[in-house]
Amino acid sequence: MGICLVGGKSVENWNSYGRWRRSWLNAAIRAVVKKCERYGFEIVGIRYGWAGMLERQTMELEFDNIKDIITKGGTILKSSRTNPIKIPDGIKKVSENFKKMGLDALIAIGGDDTLSVAKAMSESGLNVIGIPKTIDYDVPETEFTIGFDTAANAAMRLIENARDTAESHDRVFIVEIMGRHAGWIALYSGMASGADLILIPEEPFSIEDVANFVKRKLSNGQKAIIIVIAEGALIKDYKGPITKDSVVDQFGHVFLGGIGDFLAKELSKAQEQK
Repeated sequence: MGICLVGGKSVENWNSYGRWRRSWLNAAIRAVVKKCERYGFEIVGIRYGWAGMLERQTMELEFDNIKDIITKGGTILKSSRTNPIKIPDGIKKVSENFKKMGLDALIAIGGDDTLSVAKAMSESGLNVIGIPKTIDYDVPETEFTIGFDTAANAAMRLIENARDTAESHDRVFIVEIMGRHAGWIALYSGMASGADLILIPEEPFSIEDVANFVKRKLSNGQKAIIIVIAEGALIKDYKGPITKDSVVDQFGHVFLGGIGDFLAKELSKAQEQK
């Protein structure tokens, strides 16, 4: 049986407030290996996700050798953004390698992109099990996904730290949080940390409304303001999300990031024009 992990959000994140790790990926791998060994299955790890299935990059997985990975961030299998659906005969090659490796089933750990490939593999006749892994909490038909709770709590702590700095210097801080189409991390972490305003993809906003909100807060004597915004938040009358560049990955997603900086500059302009 093979374990395959795909995705661009499986590495550790660094930031100005310190380091936080997500150990849920390795915990999931560990749990699968432990349970499968109990039932007599041999487990092979597919390195670099779907790229590993295309190139047959594997590693042996035995519980005695990986039992301590539960506290480690990232993933021992590594990951990629490779999409076999976008590669000529990609699914066919994955299917052929599946059989060459003698796999009975493949366990795919990932989000909507990963599981869309897993679905295509299942439809081709392979035995595939999907484990939802998305900090965005945007995989349907599941109440929770591994990673979301860790991400929301880590973001909450960072926002709390940012608030201390904002209050010390009487600043308006804009904190940009991951979330392409779903604003769950921004919503949960923003509410838990007491953010003054939370902007998410599900509710497009206008620059004027946000500027007026900040103006009212300042007029009422509030000196420090925290605005939490999801990276995929949409601005009314703007086409698509705000991004720093137009690079697109194999799943057709543009690399997000930049709306926080864009909003900060727009609010500064509004303040100068008051």
